[in-house]
Amino acid sequence: MTQATAAPPSTLRRINPVTLYFFGALGGILFGYDLGVIAGILVVITKVWHLSGFDKGVVTASLSVGAMIGAGLAAQLIGRIGRRRTIMVAGGVVIAGTLACALSPGFDAMIAFRTLLGLGVGLSSATVPAYLSELAPARIRGAMGSLNQIFIVSGILIAFLVDYWLQPYGQWRWMFAGALVPAVALVIGLRYLPETPRWLINLGREDEARAVLAATHHAGEIEAEMASIREVTRLDTERTHRVRDLLAERVRPMLFVALLLAVGQQFSGVNAINAYFPTMLVSLGFTANTALLSAIVLGVTKLAFTAWVVFVVDRWGRKPLLLIGNVVMVLTLGLTGWVVLNVHDKDTLGALTVVLLVLYLAAYELGWGAVVWVMMAEVFPLKARGAGMGAAAVVLWASTGLVTAVFPIMSDHNHLGIGKSMYVFAAINAVLFVLTRRLVPETKRRSLEQIELDLRG
Repeated sequence: MTQATAAPPSTLRRINPVTLYFFGALGGILFGYDLGVIAGILVVITKVWHLSGFDKGVVTASLSVGAMIGAGLAAQLIGRIGRRRTIMVAGGVVIAGTLACALSPGFDAMIAFRTLLGLGVGLSSATVPAYLSELAPARIRGAMGSLNQIFIVSGILIAFLVDYWLQPYGQWRWMFAGALVPAVALVIGLRYLPETPRWLINLGREDEARAVLAATHHAGEIEAEMASIREVTRLDTERTHRVRDLLAERVRPMLFVALLLAVGQQFSGVNAINAYFPTMLVSLGFTANTALLSAIVLGVTKLAFTAWVVFVVDRWGRKPLLLIGNVVMVLTLGLTGWVVLNVHDKDTLGALTVVLLVLYLAAYELGWGAVVWVMMAEVFPLKARGAGMGAAAVVLWASTGLVTAVFPIMSDHNHLGIGKSMYVFAAINAVLFVLTRRLVPETKRRSLEQIELDLRG
């Protein structure tokens, strides 16, 4: 690799680290908004289109189907056009999908257009964590990775607020249209941001890479980081980002960990709660307006605990947060199941259900919400990072689709019902605690190159 393709220092963009991280993580808003907004839309269109439990599951899961495809494409695009441009493509697809969903004439069209929207969300979800992890120095990489989750839960909260304001007027099309704001901001903002140092050095553009590192690292860290990246690049004789790279002997253990985290995050039950919390409360006797107001309380809780993670993830470590989250989730889901099955006073039932699920989501955001995306972007070596994040995101979205498609059916009173469904998720979280304790490594305060070189050793 030569310096021949490097840009002269005089032509390099001026880089502001705050702007860098802000627009880098803004893709999380798209992820969160499109996950959360369907909760309020379902309350409206279920009555308008007379949807069954199966229909609601299909509408919700269609986003995940598109996201699986998008995450798979991300593995190829990241390697060919880079992280930044892949996120820009994702923003463009989200804009097109959002407009199409807002204009949907009926149920079948809604399914097709939400699948298109999911394509952009999947591209974003597989790329943004890798972009942030490659920009951040090791000492704050967990916090910067958590920034993506802050934007995700911020998007969910914004969606809940929009749902609450527009639900009385039945304006579900405008609920969809709200995603245009962050999507347009993302596409415009990323035009002025650089690629990651690792991508630039891989192309021989070391002056640009050094400028990016100067914006994000301490002066004494820059040359050491450059040397580490060069060493990893030297060891990679090919610049491919193929799925088969994940089958290399040194990569397989980390692939297993990433897939465990991806499946566990969704099988913990979080998106069953995010997507169906208002309809769950309506089925328990609440008005639609009260149910959506309660969803806002959940959104505020998610945001508060995700923000807290930024300050503790690089001190406490990733693994302890995952384990603490599992313990609290098991307890709160188990108690929720018991309350739904045994408490018959509507006011008491509603209050206890909301409190317990707020605690559940607080525990989720403390552990599995933010930490999973941080670790999935950390564990893969440079050569396999694009393919690895793509594969992990595909599995994560497949798990999301399965949970969101099945939950309306399993929670129906003619099947398991809400109470027993909560018991199922509690049991899954207990299993995740055991698997995490035994199999998941700690990655805090280690550079991405240190993690990779250890894997090679």
